Amino acid sequence: MPRFVADFHIHSRYSRACSKDLTVAELAKWAKIKGIGVLGTGDFTHPLWLQELKDALRETGRGLYEHAGVHFLLTAEVNTLFYKGGKAHQIHHVLFAPSLEAVERINGELAPFGGLSLDGRPTLRMEAWRLVELVVGIEPRCLVVPAHAWTPWFSLFGSTSGFDAVEECFEHQAKHIVALETGLSSDPAMNWRLSALDRYALISNSDSHSARRLGREANVFDCAVDYDAIAGALRTKDRTKFLCTLEFFPEEGKYHYDGHRACQVRWAPAETKRHGFRCPACGKRVTVGVMHRVEALADRPEGTQPEGAIPFKRVVQLDEIIADALGVGVGTQAVEREYQQLIYRCGTEFAVLLETSEEQLRKTAPAKIAEGILRMREGRVTVEPGYDGEYGKVKLFDDAAAAAETEQQMTLF
Repeated sequence: MPRFVADFHIHSRYSRACSKDLTVAELAKWAKIKGIGVLGTGDFTHPLWLQELKDALRETGRGLYEHAGVHFLLTAEVNTLFYKGGKAHQIHHVLFAPSLEAVERINGELAPFGGLSLDGRPTLRMEAWRLVELVVGIEPRCLVVPAHAWTPWFSLFGSTSGFDAVEECFEHQAKHIVALETGLSSDPAMNWRLSALDRYALISNSDSHSARRLGREANVFDCAVDYDAIAGALRTKDRTKFLCTLEFFPEEGKYHYDGHRACQVRWAPAETKRHGFRCPACGKRVTVGVMHRVEALADRPEGTQPEGAIPFKRVVQLDEIIADALGVGVGTQAVEREYQQLIYRCGTEFAVLLETSEEQLRKTAPAKIAEGILRMREGRVTVEPGYDGEYGKVKLFDDAAAAAETEQQMTLF
């Protein structure tokens, strides 16, 4: 059986705040650069993007579609807006579908609940349970996965509009929820602290708004490149087929800590409680982040790993490692040059990050960059936690001599 990386939750250029360069061809190009074998299409509810998918993708006969050697799985993210218990709830979900025919039927049923052409990530005025009932009723092979389940806004457990349990949100349709997306600001270890989540497969995806950020979180499978094989591995949490997830350091996520970005207030949960959840600068309530919500709902101590849990590996994107090693910005020509050379020599970004031996890395990459990759593999990083919409900052080199050392090492190549 082939081993492959899958990133299911992405977006097209028809979603707000997303790159206008996102096309099927661009997504396929970057999937190959990254080393992603199965990529979600994103945004199949948007009529213009759906037409582009129909024009560009070739059916494989296995519930997946193909373009330029990359397999695509039909996915979309939708927001359900509804009221329960006198409170407004907005919950994001990732939909998986095995065929364009199923997508057409789903879109037809969803259209009365919201303007599908207004945004690639449409808002539907319907309860979360009704969405599941509708989608699974059309095609039982479909999956509905709560998206970025812990972020403060638009999520299942979010501090602003979420719930304390899957059953509270999905009611009698909770039985159809088989997987949860952990999101950038949490990792599986944080979710393992809730015994109620043991039955769910925990998946991780990039939620990418640009092709370059594909695979910043992803999933690794060892099964047939087939919709039913992938969905089956998620339904059963089969560790021989669903091997692991690839994760951000969760502190890097933009909602890990509590805080108030406008006043540059960033707190761990204990500090938030000491201040009565109020910003000392302006008096407004701070945004309660993911770490705080996990602490509030957890019934297990930190470090618990339940039986049968799917393991994970933490990764830092290659351009960030290179930028840190060189002491320059991510988008600079120096970073791009080193990035392209490493991809050329090693094949893909994931090959560089996870598979290339230490000996080969030290032969292939400038010494400081090779050292950065090895530090990432060993978890030797420092992270300034993200909060209230501000991404955290990962540092692999924080010693005072780093900048002076870089120039000397780079001259060896």
